Amino acid sequence: MLLRQDEKNLLRTIVVGAGEAGLALARDLHRVSSFGLEPVGFLDDDESKRGRRFGGRRVLGTLADLEAVLESNRVDVVVVAIPSMPTHEVKQLGLRAAAQGVTVLHLPPFLSALQRQIAGTDMRALQVGPLIGRPEMHVVSRGAAEAIAGKRVLVTGAGGSIGSELCRQVYGFGPAELIMLDHDESNLHRTQLDLWGEALLDTESTVVADIRDGERIHQLFRDHRPQIVFHAAALKHLPVLERHPCEGVKSNVRGTENLVEAAIAYDVERFVLISTDKAANPASVLGATKRLAELVLEAHHGSDTVLTAVRFGNVLGSRGSLLHVVRDQLASGADVTVTHPDVNRFFMTIEEAVGLVLEAARMADGSSTYVLDMGEPVRIVDLVRNFANLLNIRDVKFRYTGLRPGEKLTEELFGCEEEALPTDHPRISMTKPPHAVAGFRAGLRELYDAASHNRPDEVFRHLRRLVPEYTPAPGLVSAVTACAPYPDDF
Repeated sequence: MLLRQDEKNLLRTIVVGAGEAGLALARDLHRVSSFGLEPVGFLDDDESKRGRRFGGRRVLGTLADLEAVLESNRVDVVVVAIPSMPTHEVKQLGLRAAAQGVTVLHLPPFLSALQRQIAGTDMRALQVGPLIGRPEMHVVSRGAAEAIAGKRVLVTGAGGSIGSELCRQVYGFGPAELIMLDHDESNLHRTQLDLWGEALLDTESTVVADIRDGERIHQLFRDHRPQIVFHAAALKHLPVLERHPCEGVKSNVRGTENLVEAAIAYDVERFVLISTDKAANPASVLGATKRLAELVLEAHHGSDTVLTAVRFGNVLGSRGSLLHVVRDQLASGADVTVTHPDVNRFFMTIEEAVGLVLEAARMADGSSTYVLDMGEPVRIVDLVRNFANLLNIRDVKFRYTGLRPGEKLTEELFGCEEEALPTDHPRISMTKPPHAVAGFRAGLRELYDAASHNRPDEVFRHLRRLVPEYTPAPGLVSAVTACAPYPDDF
């Protein structure tokens, strides 16, 4: 099912709570179109309000009527405007809405202590458009629930930013089992606590494992028999992999192949790889290893397992991403470090990223790579200035550190031999990957051998042969001094 937006490209929104906070919020959202939300009605458990109009919008029912109201009114977003609502009730509401392909936003509880009118500007999380120059897209459709419900689902990298959000949304779709895999037990603890309100780490579906360990991965697939796999585990920080290319190969390429081989051996229905826009005409080890991971999927094409990939831009809000670093630098009064005044990137929110993954799982019927239409790339300096304006900081000073080894001024979404093809989603394109080079499997074995013996020069040579479009960007400063700029993320 495609997104339903009105003539102003606004998302149809239900406000939970027809009290003072809800009425003020609905008024402000209607008045300020930059939030991207258009209230179409209220839900409120006060039966005396049912059917009444407030500010031209009716109370459509109580919280018990949530699913029916969402369906009949073609709702995209639910905003909870009851600041005192207990956290566990908000979570339950979120799970019910997620099962309908709808997002839930929540006014934070501390606002209930403020003795003033609630205003839409308190909803900082919604102000994405001014940062990236376009409205945030709610990508996931209700059809995605049908691809997940009742299935055994494995998420690798479940403790990371993308992996944990995948777990939250998948859990809301009612899988038969959600298997959360990560090599870091602390990350798993945090994800389990967020999902269930407790984290004893004592369930069979919470798995500590390293994707580099092929025998362990096969054991897990044999024991759990997942039907859908979302592969988010990876090494992803560009400067780290420029220094340690062997580790990038071990995790991003060999680890991916371990999972793909296990998926095919144990009859997984769908396998979705999280890739990056840096894989298109790569200039870095990160891009080259993720491009190779895509080619690993292509090399195994022809099995009954549907193998597909999604390419992300830089993800706003994920751990270690640009905004976290910029926020800390602005708060301390320090100069904001940027590599180059003209460097730009494609940006997406975590919700957009996870929505793309879920839609790819729904749409995929063969070997292909899916890409979200993220609009035009955004200059880093412009994004920083926009972010500073939201924080009421007017004087931003930049320190330019020079492009790092492996870094481009501008990323691309498709490689030089790739063609963007339409899908049934208006904001998602796909491309069929070109065939791998001759002798690909033998070349992979040589690459793995060089990486396992920690021979970086050989790794670079094999990467260039296996990924002909890989053209290492030397950068303007050496790897030894390029330690200050923001970390990459996808």
